[in-house]
Amino acid sequence: MTDGKIPTVRLGDDGPEVGVQGLGCMGMSFGYGPADADESRATLERALELGVTLYDTADAYGAGENEKFLSPFFKAHRDEVVIATKFALAIPPDDPTRRIIRNDRPYIRQAVEASLKRLDVDVIDLYYMHRRDVNVPIEDTVAAMAELVREGKVKQLGLSEVTADELRTAQSVHPIAAVQSEWSLFSRDIEANVVPTARELGVTLVPYSPLGRGFLTGSFANADKDLTADDFRRQQPRFTGENASANVALLDPIRTVAEAHGASLGQIALAWVQQQASVHGLPLVPIPGTRKVSRIEENTAATRIELTKGELELLEPIAAKVAGDRYADMTFTSAGRE
Repeated sequence: MTDGKIPTVRLGDDGPEVGVQGLGCMGMSFGYGPADADESRATLERALELGVTLYDTADAYGAGENEKFLSPFFKAHRDEVVIATKFALAIPPDDPTRRIIRNDRPYIRQAVEASLKRLDVDVIDLYYMHRRDVNVPIEDTVAAMAELVREGKVKQLGLSEVTADELRTAQSVHPIAAVQSEWSLFSRDIEANVVPTARELGVTLVPYSPLGRGFLTGSFANADKDLTADDFRRQQPRFTGENASANVALLDPIRTVAEAHGASLGQIALAWVQQQASVHGLPLVPIPGTRKVSRIEENTAATRIELTKGELELLEPIAAKVAGDRYADMTFTSAGRE
């Protein structure tokens, strides 16, 4: 590491080098209550200074507002950043408050044009299928995505929350650069099948919510009591009621390791995820989300922490003890279909 910047890793077999930690940008526009736009812009700039080059958004975040918000930053730094966005969560015309999953070719073509326009770019570096519509063969979806690569609208393809079999089928149609799935000390289901398959196929893992949506930082203990009414974490089972009370106790071993390193809980949680690259033998780029300069500095500093074998063993039992699923409806996740 030089000039305080984080190390880099290759995205897919033949993709660009990106910082080993990316930035999830959803919360700057959606999902986590009110955000300060100026602070979010400063966070984007500071992240780039620290070597963060993969920026993650989606057309579903604020119904396109997150892509629009990020556009000026991307335009100012187009040659320095890798833009990742997603399609699949469509807004039904009869109910703008709902989302439905669409993986069909007409929708994909409509979605990519809309994202290109909002982002104000000629090409998307990494284009993900956000969620899987099981009624559309995944080979048909990937074939439609591959058309976008041939047409120069997209550089690389990614998938989110797919099973190992779905990933293997997709890879047979077109190279997949990255798979984005939830992976943290609280969520480890992908280790059984998805991770070894990604390793075998040369696919980079992009863990989202590596901080357990903030719970692993100790910043809140119960979503119902501690978070604003418009915070979507209030809808997730493990952060409310008795589940939340039980899960708070699971932070104790993380706190013990943090004290030994003079680090925060969040830094230990991130260091654990980063270290799974060597544990499982595959490249990975976690994308913790933040909208504060102080947090991006804290998060990137976690790339310099190496946990000992004993510390990894202390943290090992946590995931098996977590109360509550990560979503109320797990059918939209890889674990719900494995």
